[in-house]
Amino acid sequence: MKRFSSILGLLLLISVLNQSCSEKSGPDEISPHDLYFQELATVWDEAIPQGNGLIGQLVWEKNGRLRFSLDRSDLWDLRPKENLQNPALNFNWVWNKWKQNKYGEVQQAFDVPYDKDAAPSKIPGGALEFDISGLGKVESVHLDVSTGICTVKWQNGAHLTTFVQADQPVGWYRFEGLKDSLLPDLVPPSYHPEGSVDVGPGRGQDLRRLGYPKGNLTKTNESLNYSQEGWGGFKYDINTQWKKDMTSLEGCWSVSAHYPDKPEVPEASAIVTRHRKTGFKKAVIHHKLWWKDYWSKSSVSLPDSILERQYYLEMYKFGSVARNNTAPISLQAVWTADNGRLPPWKGDFHHDLNTQLSYWPSYTGNQLDLEAGFINWLWDHKPVFEKYTHSYYQKEGLNVPGVTTLEGEPMGGWIQYSLGPTVGAWLGQHFYLHWKYSMDRQFLKEKAYPWIKETAVFFNHLAEKGSDNKRKLPLSSSPEIHNNSKEAWFNETTNFDLSLIRWTYEKAAEMATELKKTEEARRWKEILSEWPDFAISDSIGLLVAPGEALEVSHRHFSHLMAIHPLGLLDVSKGPADKKIITNSLNHLDRIGTDWWCGYSFSWLGNMKARALDGESAAKALRIFSTSFCLPNSFHANGDQTGTGISKFTYRPFTLEGNFAFASGVQEMLLQSHTGIIRVFPAIPHDWKDVSFKNLRARGAFLVSAEKSGGEIKKVHIICEKGGKLTFQNPFKKDDFHVNGVSLTKEQKMKSVIQIETKPGQEITFSL
Repeated sequence: MKRFSSILGLLLLISVLNQSCSEKSGPDEISPHDLYFQELATVWDEAIPQGNGLIGQLVWEKNGRLRFSLDRSDLWDLRPKENLQNPALNFNWVWNKWKQNKYGEVQQAFDVPYDKDAAPSKIPGGALEFDISGLGKVESVHLDVSTGICTVKWQNGAHLTTFVQADQPVGWYRFEGLKDSLLPDLVPPSYHPEGSVDVGPGRGQDLRRLGYPKGNLTKTNESLNYSQEGWGGFKYDINTQWKKDMTSLEGCWSVSAHYPDKPEVPEASAIVTRHRKTGFKKAVIHHKLWWKDYWSKSSVSLPDSILERQYYLEMYKFGSVARNNTAPISLQAVWTADNGRLPPWKGDFHHDLNTQLSYWPSYTGNQLDLEAGFINWLWDHKPVFEKYTHSYYQKEGLNVPGVTTLEGEPMGGWIQYSLGPTVGAWLGQHFYLHWKYSMDRQFLKEKAYPWIKETAVFFNHLAEKGSDNKRKLPLSSSPEIHNNSKEAWFNETTNFDLSLIRWTYEKAAEMATELKKTEEARRWKEILSEWPDFAISDSIGLLVAPGEALEVSHRHFSHLMAIHPLGLLDVSKGPADKKIITNSLNHLDRIGTDWWCGYSFSWLGNMKARALDGESAAKALRIFSTSFCLPNSFHANGDQTGTGISKFTYRPFTLEGNFAFASGVQEMLLQSHTGIIRVFPAIPHDWKDVSFKNLRARGAFLVSAEKSGGEIKKVHIICEKGGKLTFQNPFKKDDFHVNGVSLTKEQKMKSVIQIETKPGQEITFSL
């Protein structure tokens, strides 16, 4: 396998070298998937985004100057929340205050400090600026999503090529065709505490509130270096170095973060010096090689140009912010707000929806190597989460704060969700999914099952018996129903919490059975039977909690978790489930979209696809793309059209809606969550020509399929790990051809075909 990988890498390198050698200096080839503008953006959140999971830049124009907003995923102010260090402020205290109708004390203790304190928070890095006034009018701005390279051209013949190198911690820029000298300036963020201070909860806070000393900026003829001290001995540095001649300027930059309690890392200046020896041209080759390999993992072809373009822009951004060895995707990842303020919601890790949705497209999209960064981070910080579980809940087992810092510490906020009881279970789904899509048995044994087992143990200790002798939570919630009021807590277990609890025990039993832990599997099934069924109305489907339906438009579909993403209810399970799902989604449609965010439409697209409603799935995803995204494709949360689709019209940029969109497209094309692989399960009737290559199904199967003229022509399956392949026959007749395995006529006539496969086996079904 290693030899094969080496040969493949060599072939890819030769391909990229040939491509680079054959490139001409003529006009760029513009793909319909690319970003292309005739001028630079003049606000940061419409900039051209580039990144590699560790560092990133936004390319735009500020006050007539070309600006690269620089960022790094582990730039954080990690000062602790003093209120969360108080052992008296625990779950039992909250529960008692709630019962005593003194919930205002809870809000004062937990929520006010989150709004009042500037930190902990993700922080921005700084910027490189170039005085482009002498270059005249911009002719074009082009981001090639296939390579992650941005090209800016001016009418006077000058042009810029810039990229963040995909496989190294550096960014590059090269100006050519210059008629006058052009040098960079390094612009620090507005950290120095001078002047008035502005406060704006939810939308970010003035950077000066952090109270940092003024940074140190040093210059030479061919370099700039900026060093900034933060809180508690933390510091970071930015360095850029360049070389110039009469008509060109070529430079490289990097950002380094230094924490006093972590291993030493190289200064940014040392990183840049080392990479300058490699040079721009070789860096381009390695950079393109990485992106070529990334895009080779999977692809889709849709007859809807809006959805196809948005899909590729989302997967481009995913490749820009996810790696297996960097911090996971936070609210804005490596594109922290560059507006003199802290990022929206402090750019943190929200685990009541945001981080989860951000990794949805990695599974079917066949990007498990990049998804691994999330579960690696969760596993590495498991001791922090266990400490939190013991201190706040005073229970054994495992839970995770719903809002965390880079180091996994709780940040507070609306505690129904930021300190909710089932956060660890939702995050546990990513461990389960990684196992099911990879079939990595060692991962199952060493990480996936232990995580979910400890989550189940926590529920064992937290639960109490209700009047019906069923288990229940002492207090339950459903993000973000009733926002932050006392009514946001429920005395009965909500469908949100219940679905995650039931899912945890069901999957714990499945995993224990797979690992031949028979007694543990029996115990998990027994405990599962002690929890109640979902609260359901015959007319409107799933309720929020027993006795309470969702009767107002709301952005978060927490009460429908059992449908998606957990799949506890599924149309394939029979008429009863189908009725619940149909009624639930119809009720959601009736309530309307007045108070939806962009991610609501992305999530709806996924749910409609799971309900096998391709028309509605495509409609929801199209609304997201056309109404809730800025020109550079960033999800802006609010409706940007002014047409009343949502009464939220603000524009805080967060990423989860973008990546949930990509997952929605994948759900339309391929589903395997029931254990049966289904191709094109939820596409609109007028999608006559549609195809995909190497989407990943559960069981570690890579699937490619082609539909032409309204008829499925071919399905190709690579059996990565072998095992039982369960495949829904899409041809509806038995006169199709099969290569790679022998099937009897009786097998070919079945609606579901089962085949025992070997590792590496390839099977093709075709008309």
